[in-house]
Amino acid sequence: MSRTPEQSAPATTELVSAPTLTPLLDRVNSPADLKRLSREQLPTLSQELRDEITRVCSVGGLHLASSLGATDLIVALHYVLNSPRDRILFDVGHQAYAHKMLTGRRDQMHTVKKEGGLSGFTKVSESEHDAITVGHASTSLANALGMAMARDALGEDYTVAAVIGDGSLTGGMALAALNTIGDVQRKMLIVLNDNEMSISENVGAMSKFMRGLQVQKWFQEGEGAGKKAVQAVSKPLADLMSRAKSSTRHFFDPASVNPFAAMGVRYVGPVDGHNVGQLVWLMERLIDLDGPTILHVVTRKGKGLSYAEADPIYWHGPGKFDPATGDLSKGGKPTYSWSAAFGDAVTELAKLDPRTFVITPAMREGSGLVGYSKAHPKRYLDVGIAEDVAVTTAAGMALQGMRPIVAIYSSFLQRAYDQVLHDVAIENLNVTFAIDRAGIVGADGSTHNGVFDLSYLRSIPNVRVGLPKDAYELRGMLKAAQETPGPFAIRYPRGNTERVPEGTWPDLKWGTWERVQAGSDVVILAGGKALEYALKAAADLPGVGVVNARFVKPLDLEMLREVAASARTLITVEDNTVLGGFGSAVLEALSDMGLTVPVRVLGIPDEFQDHATVESVHARSGIDAQAIRTVLAELGVDVPLGV
Repeated sequence: MSRTPEQSAPATTELVSAPTLTPLLDRVNSPADLKRLSREQLPTLSQELRDEITRVCSVGGLHLASSLGATDLIVALHYVLNSPRDRILFDVGHQAYAHKMLTGRRDQMHTVKKEGGLSGFTKVSESEHDAITVGHASTSLANALGMAMARDALGEDYTVAAVIGDGSLTGGMALAALNTIGDVQRKMLIVLNDNEMSISENVGAMSKFMRGLQVQKWFQEGEGAGKKAVQAVSKPLADLMSRAKSSTRHFFDPASVNPFAAMGVRYVGPVDGHNVGQLVWLMERLIDLDGPTILHVVTRKGKGLSYAEADPIYWHGPGKFDPATGDLSKGGKPTYSWSAAFGDAVTELAKLDPRTFVITPAMREGSGLVGYSKAHPKRYLDVGIAEDVAVTTAAGMALQGMRPIVAIYSSFLQRAYDQVLHDVAIENLNVTFAIDRAGIVGADGSTHNGVFDLSYLRSIPNVRVGLPKDAYELRGMLKAAQETPGPFAIRYPRGNTERVPEGTWPDLKWGTWERVQAGSDVVILAGGKALEYALKAAADLPGVGVVNARFVKPLDLEMLREVAASARTLITVEDNTVLGGFGSAVLEALSDMGLTVPVRVLGIPDEFQDHATVESVHARSGIDAQAIRTVLAELGVDVPLGV
């Protein structure tokens, strides 16, 4: 991805807990410092790293459990390899907090995900030690392949090591890259971090294989035989050889064949991912082997914190908590998220319509589907981190009479653009896309901001797009979509909305707007999150009208014609890129109707937005209430100071 210039001074935030005692970690500010420690000191360093990660994450909103689970293997990698010359790639990147600390960023960890501070993931522009910029899963292996091939083409000599979670192996991109890696046979190390989790529990055949591999009878027999054969020579070698597969067993039992070996990739493991001494011993030997090698390490998500180990799903990214006890910070009124509003609505909708079926790509918790998955287990499918599979599976269901709903984040739907177009839209299939995290998401930054969906969806024939202003409209759009032929997309933001009484189903006709504030001098057209800003900006301003433009495709051409005929100027506001979005749609429609009313288009600028609060990004993008008031003043509206 392209990147924007870094912000100036990093933000500072006071931590909720006192600094931990970390005498070894205090001596490590770079990989070179790490190598000065003895191997016997590494387990202690790992524990100090986990203590520090816990302290930093206790402020809330950071990735805790995944980083704790990967700490030992990260220590081993940096102890053996020479970063940044050797390239260490992390899939997704939220497991890499120990990597950040060991590469000179410990004193900035309190700024993670804050404006001007460190990214929550690895980022090339942040450090020379960050090999790739990531946020989406399953990309590390293709990147590693590219680096290894570039190294060999240029005649250079360095190690390429990719750390990929078992959850990321559910992604087709990872498996496709693995297939090519086995074919071209470039030298690289792939560390498979197997913790049985991505965010939710892992699903799919590959996950089942990983579990089964550890309990295979042939595997256990091989381990015992190997230990007896080489124990006297070397205990580490015995541990390695005990995990070797029996070629004779493979020949007589094809079902036991390791799929990695079948793809041409050397396989070693599984090994204890928290035995840092063993990991160092193995890595030192494996990096010298020709061709690609997978080191399968078994780790525990939340390692070292009893409460995180007991509930790794919640502790993947918790709120504020007491590091010593795990007690959560209380305070403030209970909130009701858009994700929860969708989950409640679709759970009820499935009771009304037996054709309703919900599909998600590994986003059960994030998309508010825990309750639905329990209420309707036979009409729920988690395909893993495989967005393209989710969409095309929905197409197959629709072809057989179902009414599938794909629950997906906006930035993840980008990965299935071709499937939306080719597999759903061409035949006008009855598939609904419930698009969560649409618009700016804040702390997760440029890799997760959902500011392109209006543009790429409205370019596809047959796809209709709606932007509910609240949970009432969300319910109305869902029900209308389920009762109307064709593909529909309903996008809603990250954040909170008002709870809706059970059984509430507003009658909402698709493609109709609503006037929410009278006024015909300047009229603001906005939908979804942007409508909130428009109403705040126009409050108490006579002559300024506001229209809830809740449908971007189709537009309400009748109302657009009416407001354009009487207004001096129109302002469109959207939480989407200004290129090809709602404002562009309005301009195109006005041109088609032969109307020449001036239009000011406000939206996210044509550049990637770094991590910051949603409010901050909206302000600097010029779409919040104050920015709209500034535009109104420029148009001659008498705007009092302040908002």
